[in-house]
This record gives sequence, C-alpha cells and structure tokens, in this order.
Amino acid sequence: MTGERFHLNSNRTNLDAIPPNRTSPDREISGVLVMDKAAGITSHDVVAGVRRLLRIRQVGHFGTLDPFATGVLPISVGKATRFAQFYLKSRKAYEGKICFGFSTDTYDATGTPTSERVPASLDRATLETIFRSFTGRLMQTPPLFSAKRVAGKRAYELARQHKPFQLAPVEVEIYALELLELAGDQVRFAVECSGGTYVRSLAHDIGQKVGGGAYLGGLRRTAVAEFKEGRAISLDELAKAVLENRLMDCVVPLEALLPDCPELVVRGREEKSIRHGHRFELAQAIRPGRGAPPGRWNAVTLLKILNGERRLLAVARHVTGSIYHPDLVLL
Repeated sequence: MTGERFHLNSNRTNLDAIPPNRTSPDREISGVLVMDKAAGITSHDVVAGVRRLLRIRQVGHFGTLDPFATGVLPISVGKATRFAQFYLKSRKAYEGKICFGFSTDTYDATGTPTSERVPASLDRATLETIFRSFTGRLMQTPPLFSAKRVAGKRAYELARQHKPFQLAPVEVEIYALELLELAGDQVRFAVECSGGTYVRSLAHDIGQKVGGGAYLGGLRRTAVAEFKEGRAISLDELAKAVLENRLMDCVVPLEALLPDCPELVVRGREEKSIRHGHRFELAQAIRPGRGAPPGRWNAVTLLKILNGERRLLAVARHVTGSIYHPDLVLL
C-alpha cells in the first residue's frame, strides 16, 4: 500500500448522454457493441461475425442468448473483454410470449411436447395474481436443456442422450413481471430479472401453477445493465458501418462502462502508482451515514479510475476501510 490519499470525484458517466464516439479509426478499438441478435443463430455466431467484420480476435460477450431468442447482446471488443466479470450477473429485461396448454422438454417452442394438450382457460385477474407470486427472490431449477455442467458435461448433451440427471435449484430474483396482453391461450409479458435467471423455466413454472403446462413461445431481450434496445444494431448494420467508416459511432467507449461507479481522476505520481497495480487509500472515502455506528463505513465496491485526459486507467475494488486495489489496469 502506498501512502497516497486519493480524492473521490462525484461525477458519473451517463451512457445515454455520451455522443457517438468519433475517435480516429486508426486508434485501437476497445469498447462494447450493442448487437441485436437475430433468431436462429447463437451468441457465438454473433461473436464470430463481429470478429470477421472487425478483423479482431479479442471479441467476447456479456452473457448468451438462446438461439431462438432475439435482442440485446452486448459484444465486447479489445480491452472491454476484460469487463465480462462485472456484467455476467447484471440486471436484464425481456419481453416474450407464453403459450399455455402443454409443456415441452426444452421449455420453449423448439422442444418436444411432454404433456397432452389441454384447453387453457385463462383470466387476467388470476394470471396477474400468479405473476405476483413469481416476483422477488425465489429458487429456480434450470431447464434440462441448458448449458449447466453436470459431472463435467453440459446438461443439454445429457438430455439429448436421454440420460437421467438432476439440476440443483439456484436463487434468482424477479424484480418485475408484467402481463402485457392476454389473447386466448397466449400471454405477452415483460420481465426484469437478475443475471442467471432462465425465462424458459419461468414460463414452465407458471404453466405448472396455472395447470395444463406452458412453454416459452418467443423471447426478446430489451436490456442488459445499461445497454438498451434503442442502441442495438444488427450484423448487417455493423457491416454497413464498417464499409462507410462509421464503426466508432457504434462503439460504447470504455469510459462509458459501469456508469453507476464513482470516478476517481489521478495524475502524476498517483497515476504511475495505479499503473503499477499498487493499493491506495482514498483521502475522504465514503463517509459513514448520519446515525451509523462508529467505525461503520458504507464503502463503494468499485471505483473507475481515469487519468488527466479522462481516459479509463483502471477499475479498483474495495479491500477494507478506505483501501482499494486496482484489479483491472487498462493503460
């Protein structure tokens, strides 16, 4: 730990307020592309497409989407691939369709029916009551056709081989679940949930509670953390932007990532210390709230550290007291 005491800058970066990045195309590309994944392709197909268009190998994603699903898929490029650790459990938003009357083995429209079709008798009031029972923290069992690992193998591999196995329930959180439209035996809905939630399981479990079974008939992701549908582009649109030399207009810069994290601007000796990965002490760390017991600090978990040119230098994690460690050094 150095003896430096750094001062916290209360300014925060608002992603929506940042104008398109017009950095010279000669500069190294690092940032996030908010891609609009089409149905019928995998998340890895999108990664491969971006890699091919940009001719960059360092490309990743912040959480997959099932092949049948569409919507927001944040694709990280360059140094942004190192930010995946901060986004895999991020809050996500979806809109979709639940079809009642029978269930399927995959819990979606691509699967094989696992029950006889039963005429669904649905009313809005009953469904809204059931939807409310699925909000908050709850234990959810992932679908058998999922990427969960069982004894070193993917669950979907075992399911395709008809081998018996069980998946342990995991805790997820449903922040909001809204019934948008009821038409016959189909329901349109919107949901906001924690990372790790399987919307297919949510549809299946609702069908079990209603009776007669149900499956997810369609799904579109509208947001992942700060990445929203309004900024999403297709692979075709990205290809056009590359041809027209507008690529940087599509890239969310590193400085705009983690917009809710407080920023710390450093210069000179402080900047050099951060570059070498040294721990540091914040001069006036987040102070204890009024009425808090002595010695209790409401410390911020992560800090974005910028240099004097407001380039993102590092992301530091809270250690103890007012001590932070730069876990991720970028410059």
